Amino acid sequence: MNHDKVVYVGARVELSTPTDPTPRRTTTDANGRFAFSSVPAGAFTITASAPGFVAAKVAGMLQTGESLEVPAIELSLAEATTSVRVTASPQEVATEEVKLEEKQRVLGFIPNFYVVYDAHPAPLSPRQKFSLAWRDSIDPITFLSAGFFAGIEQAQNTFAGYGQGAEGFAKRYGADYADGFSSDMLGGALLPSLFHQDPRYYYQGKGSIASRTLHAIVMSFMCKGDNGRWQFDYSGLGGDLTAGGISDLYYPSSDRNNFIVILDSTAIGIGEDAIGNIFQEFVVRRLTPSARRRPTP
Repeated sequence: MNHDKVVYVGARVELSTPTDPTPRRTTTDANGRFAFSSVPAGAFTITASAPGFVAAKVAGMLQTGESLEVPAIELSLAEATTSVRVTASPQEVATEEVKLEEKQRVLGFIPNFYVVYDAHPAPLSPRQKFSLAWRDSIDPITFLSAGFFAGIEQAQNTFAGYGQGAEGFAKRYGADYADGFSSDMLGGALLPSLFHQDPRYYYQGKGSIASRTLHAIVMSFMCKGDNGRWQFDYSGLGGDLTAGGISDLYYPSSDRNNFIVILDSTAIGIGEDAIGNIFQEFVVRRLTPSARRRPTP
């Protein structure tokens, strides 16, 4: 037996006949030859095989008392099949998730970056947390929003110590933007990196109204850790407290808050977060085109 005229030693050879249910087996010798003795007359089939080759069959008819030599059996190489499994690292998966989140905009223009619609998202690295916070802080809508609220405050003469006119508006604008910036950087990047927590809202999307409402409320003071476990949200609450303390550096002295007021404001903030999370759970996704096209987790 050979392949491309090369003798194959040790190939498996089987001989089967209709009258013998158990095939006879042997292997080829140093010359690539094999032999079977006492084969009954009648039809027979010889099957030759070897690792890496396609099995070959030869059929024939043996007469009574006949000694038959079959032609050389040639084996052809089997097609090589290579299976490669490609998997992305958690860091690469998280990078793609952040890219999707940075495209999430309510009504197509309002940033909605801090919501994850994947049921099992990869944890963010510190660099990705800072990147997401920075992207939110420099978004054009963030600047416009600060101007909008500064205008309302000026019209109502909130923080009267800033005065009126262009100078008063500029001070209110700077304070409003600084509030958002410090909250983003502290509660969305620095503290989550230190405590290894995820600053994003985890959209549930399925279940009863009560279940989803409870999930939204709980996430106003709980978060997912980078280890995938639920934890008390030290990052978010700590960020609100610290940002409130920092604000005393630039607010008028007559409008600065003592620690008790900051605690009260933080508690109110938790309630506002719960309301915002409920809104996220039931309304926002429908108004976010890029998120609406993705499957519900």
